[in-house]
Amino acid sequence: MEGFDIEACLESMEILVDTREQPSDRAKKRYQLFECPYQRATLNYGDYTYNLTLPNGSKYFDTSQTVLGDVVIERKMSLEELSGCFCQSRDRFCNEFERAKSHGAKIYLLTENASWEKLMAHHYRTQFNPKAFLASITSFCARYNITPIFCKEETSGKLIKEILYRELKERLTLGKYDGD
Repeated sequence: MEGFDIEACLESMEILVDTREQPSDRAKKRYQLFECPYQRATLNYGDYTYNLTLPNGSKYFDTSQTVLGDVVIERKMSLEELSGCFCQSRDRFCNEFERAKSHGAKIYLLTENASWEKLMAHHYRTQFNPKAFLASITSFCARYNITPIFCKEETSGKLIKEILYRELKERLTLGKYDGD
């Protein structure tokens, strides 16, 4: 598209936060770290994705509908919560990633207050065996093309914004939204 302004599209980026995420004080602190606009929307999978204003002035996603993000971040607050997803909630967790995969979405699995070292040393408060935990994460990476990220709680907001911004910039540079 002639006159397509990548910088203007990047400046229009806003983060969509899934409506199922509870607006706790912890969440509000994370949102402040985005340093860009955000709004709540119903996401079909994941907790965060981006939206942008296209050169024709329309939004890429109509947030009155369920959003099928191109890139999503699934956030967990701890290894304990992630453990529950692989154990008690495994079917629901698999179904969410199957939906994302069927739409060709790229998925980041961001877990706060975690590290590979904590996982392998069983420094979490569940009975999930570290070898089984590691195998679950790495098999999901292979099966669903997931990129796992471990970070401290206080950096998750900045990471969410940076990941989504860089993914959007790459897609814009490759012409993903030129004809939309």
